[in-house]
Amino acid sequence: MLIFKDLELVEHLGSDIPRITQFFAKSCFRFTENFLRSTFPAIEPVYAKDDVEAPVTPEVTPEVTPEVRRTLGLLVCQMARTEIMAQLGLRDEKHFREHYQQAAMANGLIERTSPDKPNSRLQKYRLTEKGRSLLP
Repeated sequence: MLIFKDLELVEHLGSDIPRITQFFAKSCFRFTENFLRSTFPAIEPVYAKDDVEAPVTPEVTPEVTPEVRRTLGLLVCQMARTEIMAQLGLRDEKHFREHYQQAAMANGLIERTSPDKPNSRLQKYRLTEKGRSLLP
């Protein structure tokens, strides 16, 4: 930490702690000679995995986004990632992977044709039964 002060990257050390303690109880912090441990209370209730009474949240059952619906409509047969991207008019692989491909796979709507080789250049994707049930 002193290296940041020596390089003049910070004004002075520990300047934010007094501001943080204005909003959180001092019991949330444990100071030692070399460390600071922070423990903050949860805003929402936290449930164990085995707790049957836990409410179903949007994170557990995510809705199908418009991007995923567009992808499902295209997958009438097995298609490679590049083919799907071309049909959707997309060029950014990261955007496609995060908002289209992984979202559909996380919901169990599409699957890989070669699940044991996820990075294969010959990898294709197809609809699952769940994905077919969402098509009009």
